[in-house]
Amino acid sequence: MGKLVVCDHPLIQHKLTYIRNEKTKTKDFRQLVDEVAMLMAYEITRDLSLKTVEVQTPVATAECKVISGRMLGLVPILRAGLGMVDGILKLHPTAKVGHVGLYRDPETLQPVEYYVKLPTDVQQRELIVIDPMLATGGSANAAIEVLKKRDCTQIKLMCLIASPEGVKAVQEAHPDVDIYLGAVDDYLNDHGYIIPGLGDAGDRLFGTK
Repeated sequence: MGKLVVCDHPLIQHKLTYIRNEKTKTKDFRQLVDEVAMLMAYEITRDLSLKTVEVQTPVATAECKVISGRMLGLVPILRAGLGMVDGILKLHPTAKVGHVGLYRDPETLQPVEYYVKLPTDVQQRELIVIDPMLATGGSANAAIEVLKKRDCTQIKLMCLIASPEGVKAVQEAHPDVDIYLGAVDDYLNDHGYIIPGLGDAGDRLFGTK
């Protein structure tokens, strides 16, 4: 079973409180999501491999560490996942970004793929699937499946807030995928919203209804 990591750093929890608050305006909401994504990126990249290199400092030669091995790839689920990308890119500007677009079929309620654009070297990258909310798990599972169908093997999932039902759904469908969250909330209501959650992340990010 993949790891389940709840990033309980005080700064993340503090900022999540303001993200949840219905009084937080679009501009501030967007900035807070960006900041939390950047903070979570520290945790999700903790196990990146390093190699030793030699550099000349102004006073001596030093053996130092640099990231080696697979480079990162970020795969936001459209549209809300876009709000978390820039925060991660601030720490990892060399990461490439792909996109997966999904919508929910109104009759079957299942996610339907409508857009996929990935880096040409996606199979050689360690991928982070990004979505603010992990509710039913349908979109996350579908996005991960999109990557696996293209022979991607190193995949992690990063969300701000999850429901227990969504976590279980991803763990059952993709037990090899590590999940990184800001918080696990109480439950899903009958409309598929996380309770207490933060509402519709896409609408709050982009000022739509």
